[in-house]
Amino acid sequence: MSNFKKFIITVTVGIVALIAEFGFKQPKIAFWLILLIGGITTISMFIGMIKTLKSGKYGVDILAITAIVATLAVGQYWASLTVLIMLTGGDSLEDYASRQAGKELKALLDNTPTTAHLLSDDTVTDVKVETVKIGDRILVKPGEVIPVDATVEKGSSFVDESSLTGESKPVDKTVGDELMSGSLNGDAALTVKVYKEAKDSQYQLLVKLVKESAARPAKFVRLADRYAVPFTLVAYLIGGVAWFLSKDPVRFAEVMVVASPCPLILAAPVALVAGMSRSSRHGIVVKTGMTIEKLAKAQTIAFDKTGTITAGQLFVDRVEIADSAYDRHTVIQLAASAEQASTHILSRSLIADAKKEKIKLLPSEDLEEVTGQGIKATVDGKSVKVGKAGFAHTESHLSSDETAVFVSVDDQFIGMITFKDVVRKETPETINKLKALGIDNISLITGDKDSIAQTIAKQVGITNVHSECLPEDKIAILKNVNDSERPVIMVGDGVNDAPALSIADVGIAMGAHGSTAASESADAVILRDDLGRVAEAVNISRNTMKIAKQSVLIGIFICVFLMLVASFGVIPALLGAALQEVIDTVSILSALRAKNDR
Repeated sequence: MSNFKKFIITVTVGIVALIAEFGFKQPKIAFWLILLIGGITTISMFIGMIKTLKSGKYGVDILAITAIVATLAVGQYWASLTVLIMLTGGDSLEDYASRQAGKELKALLDNTPTTAHLLSDDTVTDVKVETVKIGDRILVKPGEVIPVDATVEKGSSFVDESSLTGESKPVDKTVGDELMSGSLNGDAALTVKVYKEAKDSQYQLLVKLVKESAARPAKFVRLADRYAVPFTLVAYLIGGVAWFLSKDPVRFAEVMVVASPCPLILAAPVALVAGMSRSSRHGIVVKTGMTIEKLAKAQTIAFDKTGTITAGQLFVDRVEIADSAYDRHTVIQLAASAEQASTHILSRSLIADAKKEKIKLLPSEDLEEVTGQGIKATVDGKSVKVGKAGFAHTESHLSSDETAVFVSVDDQFIGMITFKDVVRKETPETINKLKALGIDNISLITGDKDSIAQTIAKQVGITNVHSECLPEDKIAILKNVNDSERPVIMVGDGVNDAPALSIADVGIAMGAHGSTAASESADAVILRDDLGRVAEAVNISRNTMKIAKQSVLIGIFICVFLMLVASFGVIPALLGAALQEVIDTVSILSALRAKNDR
């Protein structure tokens, strides 16, 4: 039964009891009605309390149970009813506050694409999005959500990717450009070719992460558990002393009534859900409240290199011409044209550079990928090979740090194109922000060569470098971090990072264009292609935990003050029960501050 239904039933019983006593002059019926609803609620709470204790945690339900039983025992059954209404109403308010705080996360689910317009011989058929296969051609109409990850085959349109990247400016998409599922098409129709099934597409991954984050709220109360035992003992001490000195058990009941456990029950989870909502607005999906707690306490952070510290996309560095019949423009044109059907990172880099330099790609035919060697294709009637030196009929004189492809035409070597990986422009600032937040233990863990890793690390301000690491090496490094330097965060984006993200106290995946495996293994996913969101995630988490603690302590101080006042007999039980709602409201409003940017 939902908390709201419990609240409605309690209020209904209360109304019937009021009518019985003040309408029909039957106080006994009113008493028994309240005793019945109070007994059912108390038994339910007691069972829940026992389960909590068995799990090794300490809850604060015992205070609410004591307040209900004590007021009934001394004949203050209207005060007992008020406690019941405030308790069930507080639970309903918690549900509402949690829904409000998490609405940014859940709003994504409302836009989940369910159908696609499948094109077959120029015939359009509406099909379920999960039936679309790789290689299918589909039509995306103006104003529609793109259902799967695809490449534009025909048409040009501005596409809104804000739900995925956070960038409000629409992106111009034309033939050859990639489209992410979940982005919104503009005012022109597009014919696209599917390159990922729905289950593997960007938006479906995001939906899965949102569902995971919504399905794991049980650990939120850990912050409150730290205060539960001392708060309960203080309440019993004040109530016991008041009873002993006054010789009046009513005094104990009056103290128990204002010993509201709601600040502990409500403040922590509401603040944590609010913090998750705020993170979502900044392009960060945090899967659990526990992740926020760990991020707030993080002492160590480790980064992968490629795609994390660096942009993850190689850029053309230089073009060396070996045949005077060709120039830079022609070498890039022939190489990019041959590579345009390949998905290799060097192919994507070549094509991106050709587009940047406005070099027109030529039609290619007879594409053949030679494993471990390169690509062979017919371009403009010529046999073009792009790959290793021997494959392109030459010898390599590259240093071990350089990446390059060699190009030949009709088995004649014509030139070499070298590439470089560049540091993300936001990386140095991100490292400085993390240090300003007190995280001084920062490492670079990469499978790349040591000379490259050291150069990159020096550029961004990282001194602790682990290079030439296999996935198992990364795991060993993270496992060996001292307890005094934990929690440890691992940030990565590739398939090989998935085990390390899983073993770290907090795994953060760069998910905007990263690996599905990495995103699924992580505790948090950065949806925007911006490393600076890592520092933002830590900052939001610390702010959230600060507000959560403040909200809990504010509620506790108000309760203790009212308990001390009630111990002198100046707060009747009925008034004390009503004051619980004031405490609840103050605690919730304080906790919801975690949702707001400052």
